Amino acid sequence: MSTLRVLIAPSGFKESLSAEEAAAAIAEGVRRAAPDAEITEAPLVDGGEGFSEALVAVTKGELKRLKVTGPVGDEVDSHFGMLGRDDNQDGDTQTAVLEMAAAAGLRLVPKDKRDPLQTTTRGVGELIKAALDAGATKLLIGCGDSGTNDGGAGAAEALGVKLLKADGSPIERGAAGLIELDRIDLSGRDERLNDTEIDVALNIHNILCGEQGVARVFGPQKGASPETVEQMEQGLERFAEIIKRDTDIYVRLMPGGGASGGLGAGLHALLGARLHQRYDIVMKYLEIDEALKNCDIVITAEGGIDFQTPRGKIPAEVAKRAKQHGLPVFALAGTIGKEAEVNYEHGIDAMFSMISKPCTLEEAIENAREMLASCAENLMRVVVASQKIGSSVH
Repeated sequence: MSTLRVLIAPSGFKESLSAEEAAAAIAEGVRRAAPDAEITEAPLVDGGEGFSEALVAVTKGELKRLKVTGPVGDEVDSHFGMLGRDDNQDGDTQTAVLEMAAAAGLRLVPKDKRDPLQTTTRGVGELIKAALDAGATKLLIGCGDSGTNDGGAGAAEALGVKLLKADGSPIERGAAGLIELDRIDLSGRDERLNDTEIDVALNIHNILCGEQGVARVFGPQKGASPETVEQMEQGLERFAEIIKRDTDIYVRLMPGGGASGGLGAGLHALLGARLHQRYDIVMKYLEIDEALKNCDIVITAEGGIDFQTPRGKIPAEVAKRAKQHGLPVFALAGTIGKEAEVNYEHGIDAMFSMISKPCTLEEAIENAREMLASCAENLMRVVVASQKIGSSVH
């Protein structure tokens, strides 16, 4: 039998494994079952956790660490990056990369404080300001893994935008404050933004308002009760209404406007950012297409796979690209959820859960690396056995 060439291209697992750690765990499992396999690890990011570090690493740039306002108002450790080599820009451009998850991600919201009516993106604005202070003339912003739902209001306020109540006082932080929004004052906005390109990598399928809006789709994941979801929706509807009146920009159903709790809408309308399907940005730096030309099977992974996976998640993107080369794609996941079978129509050939016995979420997170490695090993034992069957038949 010829040596099996395996491409491992996972996402990270929220609050558990980074993409790099997930790739290493899968590779370990593959080697247990197929010691001679040629393995290429291609950990992927989608704008969420690890976005800045991945782009800094691939361009040989510099990661800068600082403290910013976290999603519940406390100071948190954060970072942004200055890219080194950037083949997509001329020599005079200084490109900074940052991810909203490093300042307002769900992992930064303690479980007993997960109230998306109160969490803020102010730290994201502080990261943008720090990047401008460092000389950036172009910004790449990754949206994903958010713990907020304030429409980017906090980020805009950190850069001088005033969001005011009817009495002229600033609105309260979080989605709750948006309900009382009366007018937007852009006169004090950081002038450097006028000369700065801002490109945002996000899930273009996410919209701000309505039945498929960010509050109703993702609010429960952030700790919202049904009543809270309706309040979040009310705030975002008001936000969209005032943005349209005061800036003449329509964000209510704008593709990507709902990304990261509405941060996409706020960055576009209040800071002048351009919104992009995240893989149009990511794959300029983390290209896997060349690796796909030189492998026999592809293994991808994410914390959960369900009916939403084809709507811009990494396993579906990997599968789409792999199918252009006629490759089989196996997806590993912590959980295989509601209507996950739809992924068979989008290039994933088989899905495997790494949960082999009943356990708590905390136990799954603590043992994620070994569970993922074992899952990969079991998958590869099936692949190796199928090779032997194929050889004996022929």
